[in-house]
Amino acid sequence: MTQDITNAVVRFFEAVDNRDWVAAKALMNDPIHLDYSSYGAGPAAELRPSDILHGWQQVLPGFDATQHQLGPLIIETEGPEAHVRANVTATHQIAAVTGGELWTVFGSYEIGLTQTADMWRISSLTFLFKYQGGNTELPELAQKRAEA
Repeated sequence: MTQDITNAVVRFFEAVDNRDWVAAKALMNDPIHLDYSSYGAGPAAELRPSDILHGWQQVLPGFDATQHQLGPLIIETEGPEAHVRANVTATHQIAAVTGGELWTVFGSYEIGLTQTADMWRISSLTFLFKYQGGNTELPELAQKRAEA
């Protein structure tokens, strides 16, 4: 069971990094509780997966690459519910940018999952921001590149 939960979490972030929006959406409950408030992204909310992914599609494709490195995964289960805690280093890259080509965000995730008939799906995603490094202007540049 814990291997299935681990696989669901890892596949979700892999899909996001690969811009495989169909695979990412398939791993999400509808709705999903999203909370990036610790990073200043507004209050937590219950959102549809398509709305979350639409927002990410406005920025992430503007990076040349992203990598969400998670670990270790601490998994607790209770029946059809699971709670995962994991540190994350999220590296975002735009090649050949003057002043630094990387922007890295450090923190942790608290991830809720619900077991459905066929798989574990993410039901909540809370990011707990610690600090960031590198070129903090890259997100704005990535958004402009994604719009182009």
